[in-house]
Amino acid sequence: MNFPLYIAKRYLRSKSSQNAVNIINFITFLVIVIGSAALFIVLSGFAGLKTFSLSFTHSFDPDLKAVPTTGKFFAITSEQETSLKTLQGVAFYAKEIEEKVSLVHEQKNHIAYIKGIDANYVNVTGIDSTLYFGDWAINQQQGVSGIGIVNLLGVTVNQYQNPLRVVVPKPGKGSLSQQNINSKPFNQLPLIISGVYAVEENLDKKYVFTDLALVQALLEKDETKISGINFKLLPDFDEATVRKNITQVLGNKVILKNREELNSTLYRMLNTENLATYLIFTLVIVIALFNVVGAIIMMILDKQQNSKTLYSLGTTIKELRHIYFVQGVLVTSLGGFVGVLIGSLLIWSQLIFEWLKITPSLAYPVEYLISNVFIVLLTIIVLGMLASKIASSRISKKLITA
Repeated sequence: MNFPLYIAKRYLRSKSSQNAVNIINFITFLVIVIGSAALFIVLSGFAGLKTFSLSFTHSFDPDLKAVPTTGKFFAITSEQETSLKTLQGVAFYAKEIEEKVSLVHEQKNHIAYIKGIDANYVNVTGIDSTLYFGDWAINQQQGVSGIGIVNLLGVTVNQYQNPLRVVVPKPGKGSLSQQNINSKPFNQLPLIISGVYAVEENLDKKYVFTDLALVQALLEKDETKISGINFKLLPDFDEATVRKNITQVLGNKVILKNREELNSTLYRMLNTENLATYLIFTLVIVIALFNVVGAIIMMILDKQQNSKTLYSLGTTIKELRHIYFVQGVLVTSLGGFVGVLIGSLLIWSQLIFEWLKITPSLAYPVEYLISNVFIVLLTIIVLGMLASKIASSRISKKLITA
């Protein structure tokens, strides 16, 4: 067995004759356990919040989306549609057209987006799973609205006598005053709300879904004009390959974006928050590991006679330093492992029993990731090695021979 490791393990198991040293060692070990457990729990909590936040995008956003390179709309030919239907790697695709509109109901109005979708849209995004009440009926008369819009405008489901009015400016050039004074500057569409979806506050106030052809007529666009194509990919196909195949069909008039690219701001915000939290808790652990430096120095002083004996038997100063360095690494590693184990038990208990609630019906989201286990252990071990190196460097010939 490695000599420094053997001695370090003996020192780790043995108790000091001085009670104060034992108390300091115990407190040091406890601080490492609490610090590593806290770091693991916080990382697991943020992982759960990230997954919970991004679950909204899985309802609204496809695996891939083709959007126009310039402008709001682009045209798709029947030949291109035929090619997309036989494209390898694509399970479904759905066309959409989207425009900002004014929603009016009983002298109340709200600016939102109307999204015309085809029948395949629910297969691509699973948006129908967010239905809060009513029916997912999309046709020439009916549509589905967010619950935020319903609350703002006081719309009720299946209100045939007083439907929601969708108002959008007519396409054209020049100011309204330059257009024919006798013609109406706006197109209007009466829309009966058949169902209401609920996801999160911003999205609930943003969209009204209805039939693709209906919105194309409202915007005075022909059936070839759309604002996007949504793709659901087969799980066994590489995204890069599918991107290349789609680009070959649609050409350079579109840009393909995956779910992360469509929500780049949200992903960037979540990653930044996660990194900031990790750095803050790491700083706390750095401060806590000063206890390790103090504990090792106290151990060096407590074992001074033992070190002098080992030195007299031929142990070099470098080997003596390595003994206490290994001891510090063992303490921090063991503390980190116990802390992660305790943190894992708490996370598992939350996943199973859901004892911590955000609301009476919603448990606080957490996620157990093996990557977080390695991150915490690696952080503790690296910082422990630095602390142990600093403390063990205090050993010198002068100290041993004093």
